[in-house]
Amino acid sequence: MPTSPSVASAPTSPVRVTRDRRADLIVTLVALALAVWVTSGLWRDPNGRAITVNSSDQALFEWLLAFGGHAVSHGDNPLYTYLINVPDGVNLAVNTSITVYAVVFAPLTYLIGPPATFLVILTLNLAATAVAWYWLLSRHLVRSPLAAAVGGLFIGFSPGMVSHANAHLNWTAGWLVPLLVWRLFALRRPGHWLRDGVILGVLVAISFSIAAEGLFFTALALGLFVAVWALHPANRAQARAVLPSFLRGLAVTAVVAGVLLAYPLWLHFAGPQRFHGTGFDPVIHSEDIAAYAAFPRRSLAGEAGLRTTLAPNPTEENSFFGWPLLVLTLCCFVLLWRRADPHRRATLWALGVLAVVFTVLSFGPVAKVDGRRTDLPMPFDLLGQLPVVNAALPARLALVVTPVIGVLLAYAIDQLRQRPPRRAAAVAWTLGFVAALLPLFPTPLLTIEREPIPRFITSGAWREYVSPGGTLTPAPLALDVYPDGQRWQAYALANRQGEFAIPSGFFLGPGGPDGRGRIGPVPRPFSALLDQAARTGLPPIVTEGTREEVRADLEHWRIETVVLPDEVHGAKWPVDEEALRRTLTMLLGEPERVEDVWLWRVRED
Repeated sequence: MPTSPSVASAPTSPVRVTRDRRADLIVTLVALALAVWVTSGLWRDPNGRAITVNSSDQALFEWLLAFGGHAVSHGDNPLYTYLINVPDGVNLAVNTSITVYAVVFAPLTYLIGPPATFLVILTLNLAATAVAWYWLLSRHLVRSPLAAAVGGLFIGFSPGMVSHANAHLNWTAGWLVPLLVWRLFALRRPGHWLRDGVILGVLVAISFSIAAEGLFFTALALGLFVAVWALHPANRAQARAVLPSFLRGLAVTAVVAGVLLAYPLWLHFAGPQRFHGTGFDPVIHSEDIAAYAAFPRRSLAGEAGLRTTLAPNPTEENSFFGWPLLVLTLCCFVLLWRRADPHRRATLWALGVLAVVFTVLSFGPVAKVDGRRTDLPMPFDLLGQLPVVNAALPARLALVVTPVIGVLLAYAIDQLRQRPPRRAAAVAWTLGFVAALLPLFPTPLLTIEREPIPRFITSGAWREYVSPGGTLTPAPLALDVYPDGQRWQAYALANRQGEFAIPSGFFLGPGGPDGRGRIGPVPRPFSALLDQAARTGLPPIVTEGTREEVRADLEHWRIETVVLPDEVHGAKWPVDEEALRRTLTMLLGEPERVEDVWLWRVRED
């Protein structure tokens, strides 16, 4: 928390820079071009294509955009809904509600639809992350626009960011992090603690709405960095001098954020349909030690066949820096350390501790090496039992390492431009940066054509078969692997057709082992029968007892209409529509043909 103007002293120390508007424009355009490049598969047909490896999360975020805008425009609660998971409803405060995005982009959602709005936000997230980090670096950390551009673009399009671009609107909102860093270190200014505390409090509330888990990781990282930096002998005097103003600002931040987040936090920790932890196994969702030196799928190296399967899934390649970048980062650290004064070494020491701590924590409860689990316990085995921490996926802690590497790269380039080495050394450094960064150049996300929303929904014909606010269910029931129900509901809400509720849905709720969460509700007989038929193509054996259980389920959910489209979207496997139709006919009788769906009327009242 220094006040000196030296770039070496702290992450947000003011640097005397000449604002290069041309450089700003170039970086912004490059970032936007890269963002469009990464998402280009969706831009071919925003309403008709989906991300191959994560169409379920894409459908969820499209639904959140439609529901959030609808809730605010109709005066409903945007953090709790009974439109899905009838009759219990869903606590969206313990899910990723992205309420701020839903409200800000509501006009666009109503104008062009949830899928296209989702794509706009995803693209802007990637570009804004790179630009925000470039801005922080160029205005507060380094003098060279080139250094800031390399650091910002690397962070914005790092392997972790590109992998989360597979439909994660929360984790791709990395532009929030440099703003939080900037405003946190602004608290050290004497005489401005009240205003700066209010600004940071509002920013914390916004960050919680968009990416609560990311905010938690950022808070942990900044807390560790500040502690290590302030305790360094070279900085203790400066830290003591600004400590009163810093603490007053933090207190204001806590009050402002606490007031703005009082209701969401109550819902999160004490509201209905809450849960403790998640249903995700921290051992599976932890970072493999070898993953740090591996190359990601969606990169030039990945396209060349150097990709691996060390991540739990393609959306969680949170490190995957490749061994050339690890070597380059170490060389940059050594270069900076050798040229550093005590204040700069304090900053480098804090960055190094931050990277090591979060790297080790990302290994989860037990270490894995090249896909093989070891018996070596890790620190997360203890920390993972703590409240809030037990809801985090340890693999994502590796995302904190990315900005550390980006800052070190920017620092090193800035130093090399200020004090250029001899020609041979300069060539070696240039080749080193190219060899480390070129293999990580991102390639477009994989996309597929997804099944269209049936005319039965788009024409509004559903309103003749469902009472206002009544319950309709697709077959199979909506879940992460069968996202159609929420896609249909999102379309109806965004096009102001009215409301219909659905049982089940893609959400995190209670019902997991030991009081932990799970995806969707606990299965009931009707949903299990349809899931079996959809997966295997084999209709189940139906007895009178089976029909009685199904009737009880239909009554529990207050279902009025069951709908089977000609094409069902399966997010993980193909769906056998014919097996579903035969199963429903055995359970409910012969269907009606309405528009392009098969329909079973369950309740007429």
